[in-house]
Amino acid sequence: MNEHLIVFVTASSEPQARRIARKLLQSKLAACVNFVPVDSMFAWKGSIQEEDEILMIIKTRADAFDALADAVKSAHSYDTPEIIALPVVLGSREYMRWIDNEVTS
Repeated sequence: MNEHLIVFVTASSEPQARRIARKLLQSKLAACVNFVPVDSMFAWKGSIQEEDEILMIIKTRADAFDALADAVKSAHSYDTPEIIALPVVLGSREYMRWIDNEVTS
């Protein structure tokens, strides 16, 4: 298993995304969170929805994923928040070491 992950989480607003990110950083579940405004379309409960959202790009460790997902769910306004993780295949040793030093599981 890869040790490092990029986790995507969308939020309904920038203030909500920042609250969630602060919780993850303070809890040492993430080393860094980037915010990107996105225009989303998705199927939900039988209809097509269109929403402006904030995409959080979260850098973390694989062994912190379950706790990170639980923290996101407890702070999120959505019934089913997007929490999708992708493995980091390659990265600079220095950056990966920094993530290791910042994230505790």
